[in-house]
Amino acid sequence: MPETALAHVKIILVEPAGALNVGSVARVMKNMGLSQLVLVNPQCDRTSPEARQMAVHAADILEAAQEIPTLPEALQGCQKAIATTGRDRTAFTITLESPRAALPWLMESATEPAPDRPSWQSALIFGREDRGLTKEELNYAQRFIRIPSTEVYPSLNLAQAVAICCYELHMAIANFAPSPSLPTSPSDLAPLEVLEGYYQQLETLLLKIGYLYPHTSSSRMEKFRRLFNRAYPSEAEVAMMRGILRQMEWALQVARSQETLDR
Repeated sequence: MPETALAHVKIILVEPAGALNVGSVARVMKNMGLSQLVLVNPQCDRTSPEARQMAVHAADILEAAQEIPTLPEALQGCQKAIATTGRDRTAFTITLESPRAALPWLMESATEPAPDRPSWQSALIFGREDRGLTKEELNYAQRFIRIPSTEVYPSLNLAQAVAICCYELHMAIANFAPSPSLPTSPSDLAPLEVLEGYYQQLETLLLKIGYLYPHTSSSRMEKFRRLFNRAYPSEAEVAMMRGILRQMEWALQVARSQETLDR
């Protein structure tokens, strides 16, 4: 796998609070050949003297870093996203993997850009220093990793966690082998914003027909997201599913119009 594949992987930090951490992340990214740093609603100044002090020769990564208001906006253009969590697997119904097992999957997308979408990306998402990612934020990822650590002190510093994952991404280049269980054409995968549009449309329709209720829709939709994220649908498949939803919405409107006429 060419090292240029690393240029397609975004390192996303959600609401980082420490400038020292952000600077350290920039440094290790440059050490390991990554260049795209995205800060979601940062709570610190990435250009501060503290950040620059820790970045050392990676000031260019700090300067080029994007600051984005929300996680969904930061994921635009991405087809694959892995989220990190420090919680153990008993706290979730999701499967937690090790960085070494999961991270090469991001590289599969990076080597096969679609002809009509040459600049799509993959993403690796890290949460806040004090509480990580929320359950809602984890919903935007397709796979999840937890760095194995001792039970005596399992919590890692943000910059340390990023360093471990960047190292695994760097090492995955030499040992890369596509997983036979995943789609054979990663470039056909639907971008995450396309999937998000489908989820929003699905939730709206399910609320209309009474399958979902406002007070439980969030937890129910979380299960739908897990289901479709495991399927890795292509953009054409998502378009097909959205077409079905539109037809259902049309049928509902026709039925309601007929009810009105019959009264």
